Amino acid sequence: MIIHTKYTQCKSYLFKKRKIHNIKFIKVCFELQLICFYIGGEMSFGRNKPFNRKCKICGNKFKTNFSNVQWCSAECGVALAKIKVDKEREKARLKREKEDKARIKAVKERLKSRAEWLADLQKVFNQFIRLRDKDLPCISCGRYHQGQWHAGHYRSVGACPELRFDEMNVHKQCSVCNNYKSGNLTEYRLNLIRKIGEAEVERLDRKDHPPLKLSVDEIKALIKVYKAKVRELQDGR
Repeated sequence: MIIHTKYTQCKSYLFKKRKIHNIKFIKVCFELQLICFYIGGEMSFGRNKPFNRKCKICGNKFKTNFSNVQWCSAECGVALAKIKVDKEREKARLKREKEDKARIKAVKERLKSRAEWLADLQKVFNQFIRLRDKDLPCISCGRYHQGQWHAGHYRSVGACPELRFDEMNVHKQCSVCNNYKSGNLTEYRLNLIRKIGEAEVERLDRKDHPPLKLSVDEIKALIKVYKAKVRELQDGR
């Protein structure tokens, strides 16, 4: 591809190489100094059989000996060059916006506290639970309905923070049972035994669970794990 950045270079090249035989194109090249720069493509010099072209601007059909010429007149050439320039500017603007957003996101993540990272983990963990149990009824009342669904803890985060992210301790639950019936734990336990077995429920009931002391890096790693699980479940719909 030959790119001429300046009018003088373009003119010098055309005369020195003596490869331009189309007078119309020479005129366009001399008068429209930006055409060579913004409209690229390898030129087919000295072609005996002209190309049949349709102007990108006005739609008129024309003939040319050059494979990269897409305009029929100087006016259309200018218009096409402006369109291409505008597209490049828009592309550059979108790229800058994307880079700015990425930079702002990186700064925010550096300033996040451990509690904020835990909240992010809880959000994606709850999403995983709801997707995992999407075809099941409420773990407490056993109903199917069109209301809001939560990821309800059998042993609450306040009572047993060690089991906060234990998948066996969290199940799909309707908002009524979770918010207005304090988890409806009696029915929750009965249905949980049916779902995961009495031995597993007894494990959850134990008082000697090791404390959950996740570092920020461990929290970030778990976020990636559960995002991957969410994508897998969503793709399997």
